[in-house]
Amino acid sequence: MSEVFIVDDDPLMRAALSIVLSDEGLKVTSFIDGESFLTAAQWRTPACVVIDMHLPGCSGLELLKALDARQYPAPIFVISGRGDIPMAVDAIRNGALDFIEKPFDPAMVAMRVRDAIQAWQNLGQEGRDVARDFNGHERLTGREWDVLERIARGASNKETGRELAISPRTVEVHRARIMEKLGAKNAADLMGIVLGRKRLRRPTLLNGRHQSAP
Repeated sequence: MSEVFIVDDDPLMRAALSIVLSDEGLKVTSFIDGESFLTAAQWRTPACVVIDMHLPGCSGLELLKALDARQYPAPIFVISGRGDIPMAVDAIRNGALDFIEKPFDPAMVAMRVRDAIQAWQNLGQEGRDVARDFNGHERLTGREWDVLERIARGASNKETGRELAISPRTVEVHRARIMEKLGAKNAADLMGIVLGRKRLRRPTLLNGRHQSAP
């Protein structure tokens, strides 16, 4: 049975999430603070983690850094309020898979957790198709590679989000980070870098119009 870790100091939130996740056939282990979670994470790895951004003694962002979330072998969701969106975006940059905005429907969270676990397992089986020999490849995180592979296939943000079980908005964040890290000015420039040359030599469909790179 797949296990989900919930890190939240709100007992009502823990109870609601535990009920809907258990109904999905998942084993749920809850933690009221980051310290107890980190101790458990040293001994076993769950199938998914859900972390509230505001925890006693530390923030969710600090917890991601302590966990080294970019290298963590399971998807991590962070829970944030509307005023926490910049912090949530920062959490994604530090390894979170996606953020869940308050207020939310616990059943929706259960569905997203289930889909993320399945998508993560599928990624492990399929591997990644983009060659890793272009300049700057070592700067990308595992999740950025997943997004880049789909960009290279021509997938939209919505299609990419569906495959990776993340929101299109989160795909946009990853896409912007990829372009920033690789020094790409636009989509055509990005593909040129991935293919090992500065610009594409064939017409590229960009923003609904054909543009030919020089």
